[in-house]
Amino acid sequence: MIKFAKPENLNGAELIKALKAGGVAITDYPTLDNNGDLWLDIASTNKSKAVTILAAHNGTVIAPDNSAAKAALLARLGITADEAKLLLG
Repeated sequence: MIKFAKPENLNGAELIKALKAGGVAITDYPTLDNNGDLWLDIASTNKSKAVTILAAHNGTVIAPDNSAAKAALLARLGITADEAKLLLG
C-alpha cells in the first residue's frame, strides 16, 4: 500500500479504470484513512505513474443510463411512465 494525497474530486471506479489504462495494476479498492490520505495497493515501481494519473484525476459521478431497464419494467407491469410518476408522487 502506498500513500498519496487525495484528489479533490475522487471517484474510485474511475480512478481504478484510469490506473489500469495507464498500466498500473491495482489489487484492491482505493482507501481513505482518517487523515484524508489515499492509499493504493500498487507496486512501488508504479508510484510515479500513479502520481501522474492522480494529478489528472477529476472524478465525476455519472449515473448509469438505465432507461431501457425502466421501460422494460414498466411494460411488464403494464403501466406508462406518467402512471408510474403518479404512483410515486
